[in-house]
Amino acid sequence: MRRLLPLWRRRYDGRGVSTLALRRPAAVAVRSGATVTLSHGAGGKAMRDLIRDVFVAEFDNPLLATLDDQARVDLAALQAMGNRLAFTTDSYVVDPLFFPGGDIGKLAVCGTVNDLAVGGATPLYLSCAVIIEEGLEIETLRRVAHSMAKAARKAGVSVVTGDTKIVNRGACDKLFVTTSGVGVIPAGRHLDADLAEPNDCVLVTGCLGDHGAAILAARGDFALETPIVSDCAALHGLIAALLKGAPETRFLRDATRGGVATVLNELAESSAVGIELTEADLPINEPVRGLSEVLGLDPLYLANEGKLVAVVPEAQARAAMAALRGHPLGSDAAIVGRVVAGPPGRVTMRTVLGGRRIVDMLVGEQLPRIC
Repeated sequence: MRRLLPLWRRRYDGRGVSTLALRRPAAVAVRSGATVTLSHGAGGKAMRDLIRDVFVAEFDNPLLATLDDQARVDLAALQAMGNRLAFTTDSYVVDPLFFPGGDIGKLAVCGTVNDLAVGGATPLYLSCAVIIEEGLEIETLRRVAHSMAKAARKAGVSVVTGDTKIVNRGACDKLFVTTSGVGVIPAGRHLDADLAEPNDCVLVTGCLGDHGAAILAARGDFALETPIVSDCAALHGLIAALLKGAPETRFLRDATRGGVATVLNELAESSAVGIELTEADLPINEPVRGLSEVLGLDPLYLANEGKLVAVVPEAQARAAMAALRGHPLGSDAAIVGRVVAGPPGRVTMRTVLGGRRIVDMLVGEQLPRIC
């Protein structure tokens, strides 16, 4: 949030010796109906009040409380949890900012938590940097911060540092959020894109394309009225359940931009294997299927923000499915394909008509601004 210059007061101990103690100024509530101005990014009182009233009030925790230029974490505590550190970063530019099932704040927290969790890490700490367009309503910013804090608490992570920048009107689209995350990987846990082997099973943890379809419907460009809700969710609890049931899981990835098709193409290339999907086994909600047919979209390429692609050994597939379906976020999990020896790097699908088609990586942009 940019370090705020501290105010100091003199304190005297019992021996009459003068010491300096930090006096944190109280947050000054930003008036209702106000909008962000360039002065909120100038480093002075307006910026201090905005940060304290909007962000610190929501994210407050011991590591953030010092408001220094960095969060300082005890290494011994991290080492007790594992032997490798996971670190990730991502930016979020979704339009609209609020949509059925979430908003840019929830999306930023869940997306970063998931990027850590799919590598086997336990997510712990996040940073939050925001770029705000001049003229954005402060109440909108407050809603986003509240949503981020709520999602972080639910996920068991803390937002411990950050930054705030204000740009001129037209220099960005309302609000951009960048979150970075730190987590710890337990010893002996390995999940990598080059570990898939022939006869492994390919699983998805739920219906495909919900987030991308929800964003498209929320924009109102096509005057659509559909009950599509984004699947935005933090997935580390679901992953923990999966790894308990199938400890030899090879690979995990959240199917965001580019959807399941892009994830599987990357996997096939990294492991030098082929992947065969079965179209009839793909779980797709009917509203998403209908919207996709009307607009000529393929749900395999639509983004999810609360679904995983997993590759598990055939011998553990049944246990993996039981673990996933026993969790609220995995009730619609399905085995959708298998890993085969070749051709290396190729993903194919057996269609409902009995034919086969190549499922290539997304070329171009099927749906802009979904995350």
